[in-house]
Amino acid sequence: MAGSRRRWGWHQLDPDVATRLVSEARLPPRALVIDVGAGLGAVTAPLVDAGHRVIAVENHHGRATALEEQFGRHVTVVRADAADLRLPRRPFHVVANVPFAVTSPLLRRLMHRGSRLVSAHVVVQEQAAHRWAGVDAPGRNRWEREFVVSLGRPLPPTAFVPPPRVSARVLEIVRR
Repeated sequence: MAGSRRRWGWHQLDPDVATRLVSEARLPPRALVIDVGAGLGAVTAPLVDAGHRVIAVENHHGRATALEEQFGRHVTVVRADAADLRLPRRPFHVVANVPFAVTSPLLRRLMHRGSRLVSAHVVVQEQAAHRWAGVDAPGRNRWEREFVVSLGRPLPPTAFVPPPRVSARVLEIVRR
């Protein structure tokens, strides 16, 4: 699996950090939540434990299969590239440890006109978080009337297994 992690650039979030991420998202009861880049379910598990309706998006065949086996009917597993994700037509939230390589395409998709995104608490690379929360954020003129984007707490490399070479941060997006 270690070779697979390197090839796919996968850094699993520590379970305690994932639980805290879900708690800090302050989701309403039984919310529809997408876990993008679900991996082996570090974020998915606390979402399920909190009683949410979860869509776990995972492109890696082996991890998607493991998610299906672990969560069964309690989670809808979608095998898709996060950059090409089809979003629900009803209001939804995102709580996820996003694959760093798809951060920008995913955020553009989440905040695209017509998106039903209510809120997102996503773990992204520190540099990307600052870029998207800054005054020169990509496409800001298009989405700033609908969404507020702010920096959440930083996450050190030790919050992941294996630790990435860069720091990460929670990026928070909330519909106005």
